[in-house]
Amino acid sequence: MSSNVAFLATDVGRLFRKRFNVAARQLGVTGPQWRMLAAIRRTPGINQCAIAAWLEVEAITAGRMVDRLEKAGLVVRRDDPDDRRTWRLFLTAEADRQMDRLSGFADQVFAEALVGFSEAEHAMLLSLLDRVRANLSENMPEEAPPARTPGPKESMPNG
Repeated sequence: MSSNVAFLATDVGRLFRKRFNVAARQLGVTGPQWRMLAAIRRTPGINQCAIAAWLEVEAITAGRMVDRLEKAGLVVRRDDPDDRRTWRLFLTAEADRQMDRLSGFADQVFAEALVGFSEAEHAMLLSLLDRVRANLSENMPEEAPPARTPGPKESMPNG
């Protein structure tokens, strides 16, 4: 299993998320909320549909997360001047302070993950991972449509 790039990448991502979740809980947010706050910080004014796609969650899930973050005083919704059906998301000053603290935790996790790496190895790791991401991003196949379940009047093939 250790030679399987997908397994290793998934496992490393899982371990990072686990560490980040512990840090986030110490500051009163969940790991997914931290990721949402980070996305809003990176792209102020992002809309809920775009953030849902980025987080790979349903729009309703993203909406509920925004509701909780708004109630906690960390996110504000503002009207989109171009589309009155859309909300634009922004961090509050309190969220910026939280994100600064969470960034400190993230730096600590990154340092722990890279113990024993030289600067050249770290740079090479980033370069290699960037290449893997680029390879997988190119010519991304469309998602397959969901499997269709036959209706009551349709028969299942015998097989």
